[in-house]
Amino acid sequence: MKVILRKNVPNLGTIGDVVNVKDGYARNYLFPRELAYLATENALKRIEIEKRKLLSKMAKEKEIAEKLAAELNGIQLSIPMKVTEEGNLYASVTSQLIAEKLAEMNYTIEKKNILLDEPIKTLGVFDVRVKVHSDIITSIKVWVINEEE
Repeated sequence: MKVILRKNVPNLGTIGDVVNVKDGYARNYLFPRELAYLATENALKRIEIEKRKLLSKMAKEKEIAEKLAAELNGIQLSIPMKVTEEGNLYASVTSQLIAEKLAEMNYTIEKKNILLDEPIKTLGVFDVRVKVHSDIITSIKVWVINEEE
């Protein structure tokens, strides 16, 4: 069965591609999830309109993300933490904690978009990458300081 993809489908194709799939896959997976249309002339016209709308929406989202990245680029967070006598942290600084501090500054960034290789476990200054869009990654400075100072 020939279908036209409405959305990107992994291992199958991208928006607007005409692909040949098995009947059951199309009926039971692609059509119910609105991932594809049956390949007809009307469907080809309809998918072109959807594609233009989606591209303009994605361009707007990317523009907003670029502005957010520019704002975030200059941000420095101070995170006070309890420290042992040896200078080690009692608890580590995680992406959740950084997301909460950013929320206090009126930036809503999900914790999954804060790219820490591993939690921060020492005092100091760290560059933390933040993913604001699928194509745009910026960094912020995180100062982990002693709570008592």
